[in-house]
Amino acid sequence: MIPHHKLLIILYDGEHARFIRPNEANVLHTARTIDSKDAHHRSADLRSDRPGATFHSDSTAHHALTPRHDPHDMEKESFVRFIAEELKAVPGDSFDRLILAAPAYALNIIKSELSADILDKMTGIISKDLLKVPDDELWEHLKPFVPAANPARWTGNKSP
Repeated sequence: MIPHHKLLIILYDGEHARFIRPNEANVLHTARTIDSKDAHHRSADLRSDRPGATFHSDSTAHHALTPRHDPHDMEKESFVRFIAEELKAVPGDSFDRLILAAPAYALNIIKSELSADILDKMTGIISKDLLKVPDDELWEHLKPFVPAANPARWTGNKSP
């Protein structure tokens, strides 16, 4: 098997992230774990105040306005952007191949935040939540993106 020492794998969703690297023996290990501080809060707890209210023009009734955005969803998006910033902070020479695995909404957000240099290093995108998969079972999910399974991917030819 070809060594993957400069491979970086990031598994994430809107609440948790794992930065995974292979060691010298190509055994994957979680190098860093990040958890959102607001991951388990209710949407109501994330708001600073109650939603606004309004009157109907033909009545004296006072009604609450429905918020335009769910605070919990906004917090998830914010966390994914934070993960993008953390990835940008990783020294560029410490990885030459990048694989991202996340739910589709999170992949779209992070891809829009990353620089062209980082996107060029991306050799795999997995639209699946693999956060709960143990390190020792991850290679099975990464087969299409690793050299032993697909050598053309690692010779500069990124076409399928």
